[in-house]
Amino acid sequence: MANRLPRSKQIEVLRHLVEGNTLRSTARLTGVHRTTIMNLMVDFGRKCKAFMDAQLRGLTLNHVEVDEIWTFVQKKQARLTAEQKAECHDIDDVYLWTALDKETKLVVSYLVGKRSADNARRLMRDLAKRLVFPTPHQTDDHAFRAGKPVYVTQLSTDGFSAYPEAVDLAFGGHVKYGTIIKDYRNATMIYTPSEMVGAERKGIFGIRENEERTICTSHVERHNLTIRTLMKRFTRLSLGFSKKLENLEAACAVFLAYYNFCWRTRDANEGRTRLPVAMAAGVTDTLWSFEDLSTA
Repeated sequence: MANRLPRSKQIEVLRHLVEGNTLRSTARLTGVHRTTIMNLMVDFGRKCKAFMDAQLRGLTLNHVEVDEIWTFVQKKQARLTAEQKAECHDIDDVYLWTALDKETKLVVSYLVGKRSADNARRLMRDLAKRLVFPTPHQTDDHAFRAGKPVYVTQLSTDGFSAYPEAVDLAFGGHVKYGTIIKDYRNATMIYTPSEMVGAERKGIFGIRENEERTICTSHVERHNLTIRTLMKRFTRLSLGFSKKLENLEAACAVFLAYYNFCWRTRDANEGRTRLPVAMAAGVTDTLWSFEDLSTA
C-alpha cells in the first residue's frame, strides 16, 4: 500500500505553495519530497478546477476584463528544435488567460494554453456559460413594443485580433465589448520600466462613443502582478518555470481557487480585512479557510 501524507501535512504543503513558495523551498520547509509535493499539487489542482467549474455559475457581472499573462514550459520558444516546433504543443511559450470581474476582482474564468484564436474562443464560450443570459421573451418584440438588446455584461480586452470573433461567437448581441491598446515609451527595452504615454479605446459591440472611456483592462493587468508575485512559475528571470504543462495547469487551478475563495487583503485606507472575492461576488455566503477549501 502506498504511503499517504496525513491531512494536516497535505494542507501545510499546499499552503506553502499558494503563499508563493517554490517547489524545492516547500520541500525544504516541510521535509516532504518534491515528487510527493508535485503529485499532491497535480491531484489537488484537478479537483480545484472541477470545484470552480461547478461553483462559478449563474453570475451577474457588470464589467469583465480579459488579459493573458506569459510564461513558458520546459524551454523558451527560441530554444526549440525544428522537430519540437513541428510536433510538440505542450512546451515553449504558454499563456494564462484570465477573465476578471472589475468590481469584485473575482476570476470568473481562466484557461492555460497558447495565445491562439482557438483558445480565445474557448475562453469566451466558457465565460459566457457562467453568466445569466436573458430569455428570448425579454429581447423579442412583444406587447406592441420593439425589442431592445439586453446586455449581460461589458467586456474589455486588449487589441489581440482573435477577440472580436470569439466575443461575437460566445455572446452574440448580448454584450458591450471594447478594446484598449496602450502605448508605451521605451517599450523596446527589455525588462526596464516603460512609461505609458497614451491609450486608444475602441467600442466594438454595443458601446456608444460617449461610453468608450469605460473600456479598461487596468484591473486585470494589476492582477497579473499578483499572479507573478505569488506563483513562482510566472516570475521572470528565475528557475521557477514549469517542466510539464500538466504541472502548470494544476498550479494555476490551486492558486485561483485559493484566491477566489480564501485569499483576503487589507483595505489600504481603513486597514480592515476585505472579504474573499467569492463572497463579494455572491458565489458563497460564508468565510472559507484553506481547510474548508480542501474539504470541498
